[in-house]
Amino acid sequence: MRESELSAPYLPAAMRGDTAAWDRILGVWGPAVLRWCARLGGPRIDTEDAAHDVFERAFTHAHTIRDPAAFPGWLFATTRRVVIDHRRRAWLRRWVPGLVPDVPAPGAESRAERDNLAAAVREALEDMPAELREVIVLCELEERNGAEVAELLGVPLGTVKSRLRRARERFEAEARRRGLAPDAPALGRVNG
Repeated sequence: MRESELSAPYLPAAMRGDTAAWDRILGVWGPAVLRWCARLGGPRIDTEDAAHDVFERAFTHAHTIRDPAAFPGWLFATTRRVVIDHRRRAWLRRWVPGLVPDVPAPGAESRAERDNLAAAVREALEDMPAELREVIVLCELEERNGAEVAELLGVPLGTVKSRLRRARERFEAEARRRGLAPDAPALGRVNG
């Protein structure tokens, strides 16, 4: 069962400011928002801080939603805006020495290789335009189908499919350029 189905009974009360209903919404949507923040924001932002900001905005502005069925898309759009804000602030921190250490984590050689690969993949995703990164994160990493992604982004299904195609092509080219997976098979198709 998806988040929207689990949270539907609590949305009207939450939108009126009922804190108990908000606790239920947070329990249902919290993990998804954390994943979105981590995957859309990349390694330079504090994921938990961004997710906190998302729910703070949701709590203070949910009363503006006219239709509870629009909540998933509204929450994703709010997450997207918060992540953009956090990424802008993170850009400045990159230029301040010592705020983002480049010291590798201790551990086995295979762990270091995995960490390096994960960092390279995050960097490749981070270098993509936001509209492509969002679609590839939602379809490939979140494993959401095309209709769900279209609803979350507020765009037609055809737009999701074309963005996903472009995102896959760009990611695969970037992965090959970085030597991540020269013989990697193409990513899967979006389920519509």
